[in-house]
Amino acid sequence: MAKKPLILIVDDTLKNIQVLGSILLEHEYDIHVAQNGQQALDATNAIKPDLILLDVIMPGLNGFETCYRLKANDKTKHIPVIFLTAKTADEDMLKGFELGGVDYVTKPFSSIVLLARVNTHLNLKFAYDKLEGQKETLEKQKAALEEAEILRKNVEHIIQHDLKTPLSWIITFSELLMEEPDLEQNSKNKTLEHINRSGHQMLDMINRFADIYKMETGQYHCSSALVNIVDIIEKIILNSERDTKRKNLCVDVIYCGKPITKGDTFTVLGEDSLCYSMLANLFKNAVEASPKGEHITVTLSKEEAHIISIHNKGMVPNEIRNKFFEKYITANKTGGTGLGTYSAKLMAETQGGTIHLETSEEMGTTLIVRLPISHLVLKT
Repeated sequence: MAKKPLILIVDDTLKNIQVLGSILLEHEYDIHVAQNGQQALDATNAIKPDLILLDVIMPGLNGFETCYRLKANDKTKHIPVIFLTAKTADEDMLKGFELGGVDYVTKPFSSIVLLARVNTHLNLKFAYDKLEGQKETLEKQKAALEEAEILRKNVEHIIQHDLKTPLSWIITFSELLMEEPDLEQNSKNKTLEHINRSGHQMLDMINRFADIYKMETGQYHCSSALVNIVDIIEKIILNSERDTKRKNLCVDVIYCGKPITKGDTFTVLGEDSLCYSMLANLFKNAVEASPKGEHITVTLSKEEAHIISIHNKGMVPNEIRNKFFEKYITANKTGGTGLGTYSAKLMAETQGGTIHLETSEEMGTTLIVRLPISHLVLKT
């Protein structure tokens, strides 16, 4: 059964209300009554009528002031107001229209004419509501298309830039195996290792992009648990050994002011895979930025949150300092994707943490991550 249109009658005279009410009820309209301007404002906010029949001459707030306030309110300004009054002067009619009334009916009125005008303005109002609904749907579709375009551009960026390097390695080393069938076993194993590593690197990039997209759009669900950062740091250092040796870098891990020892734990509330990816990205950034033969220092400290700091002696260029954690920002790196620190920031925030940068020529660069800690692990 279709919902009946709801009309708010605003009049301080009971007889007028009774006459109007009987006419409207007879023609299948629902009604609500207010006897002064303030009651009309309160009722409109509460019940959102489809149309208002508004008297002008009332004690307190008159009809003109009531209409002004209705039209000044974003929540009620689209409700059509028909003035129904004994004020017949042209200047009164003009004022009513200037204040936003859609019609002006003078008393005494013809019920047939009044019903025709009510019906006309209700139809216009319902048509407007339908258009607004369609507009909202179109805006959502537009936003979805814009989001899809961003996704397409991101995929294009990955294909053109991020995947190009590992894919070229796979092609180069596989061609080497085909061209040198008698390659000694040791060289063959190293070549296969390069191919395998490149394949995993491509897979990691694809998975990382999928997670980044979910985090950007608020679709990623973080399954928080207790994570031992010491285990993750040790794994990252081991997996980065080739790169640190190539640059003759020494890695120091400081735990609460002292060099880390076997059995130390540093527990945060987060997701193991996110913590690994986040810190691996930041450690890789430190290795790439560090001058040869220097130290990289990972510091674990406890305050109101657990803090992981990764320091190297390099300096972030002035031109990218203020946008260091933005997407696709990179400097002085061959094959750099500009996703490492951006994704690290997303991962930190997804886990309820923060990340920031400190850099200078004298002090080098420190990337500082703060992650939440459960009260259950304050003594770890």
